[in-house]
Amino acid sequence: MGAQAVSMPRISVVIPHYNDPASLRLCLDALERQTVGRDAFEVIVGDNNSPCGLAAVEDAVAGRARIVTVMEKGAGPARNGAAAEARGDILAFTDSDCVVEPGWLAAGAAQIAPGTFLGGHMYVLQPAGRPNGVAALEMALSFDNEGYVRRTKFTVTANLFVMRADFERVGGFRTGVSEDLEWCHRAIARGLTIDYAADASVGHPPRPDWAALLVKSRRIQQELFLFNIERPKGRLRWLARSVLQPALIPSDAAKILRTPGTEGARGRAIAMLVALRFWRGGAGLLQLLGRNI
Repeated sequence: MGAQAVSMPRISVVIPHYNDPASLRLCLDALERQTVGRDAFEVIVGDNNSPCGLAAVEDAVAGRARIVTVMEKGAGPARNGAAAEARGDILAFTDSDCVVEPGWLAAGAAQIAPGTFLGGHMYVLQPAGRPNGVAALEMALSFDNEGYVRRTKFTVTANLFVMRADFERVGGFRTGVSEDLEWCHRAIARGLTIDYAADASVGHPPRPDWAALLVKSRRIQQELFLFNIERPKGRLRWLARSVLQPALIPSDAAKILRTPGTEGARGRAIAMLVALRFWRGGAGLLQLLGRNI
């Protein structure tokens, strides 16, 4: 009797990870609650040579994913290394600190098609207890992925679906620049179209404090600057972006005041918003002058 054929998963979930096994465990717990059958998808963790050690990563994974160790630093290389091992026709990207909703894979798989890629719904997870100013700020202003997809034609990599054949044609993620923005623009230049998957929902935790928010903001500021100066009139657009940062404060403050769950922290959130907008404006001007931020 011949060997029994091994069925291949339809979907490969790709998760970059660096030194946060507790969050990775929660991410994988959420994937176990998907409405699609477990045999329909595989999970591949691209571990970025975490200092916690492979044993800690394996303990968090608990046999629920394949682990690929990627020595080149960065979430982009970690995603690329994991995606290279994928067997499914569909790649579903999320991050190790995210919590996917039960219908995430079913919704993305139902909508994806050759020649397209999808960005799904993103939201900030409600913190335990009353939110601090940073949480209220991020709950109101972070991860407008529908706006990113429809207006700016890109999606965050924490919620991205693409056919594996299309991903291989476009190529992997770059490092240094804003990798999600750069990859999406490159995909569109290769002839792919982007669409929004409203029912493919992923939650992301808020940053715990101002210091963590500033680390995130500095990284994004550097990546966006490098992305923009590669493009025609990029320096001029960056100058305009920097100068106009304070002008965005009133509309952003209004969003904070309207966002449910931010009560009690709105004043602190608006104070942080003002500081952040002025910081971004000043940092942008320093970058144009070749100064470090």
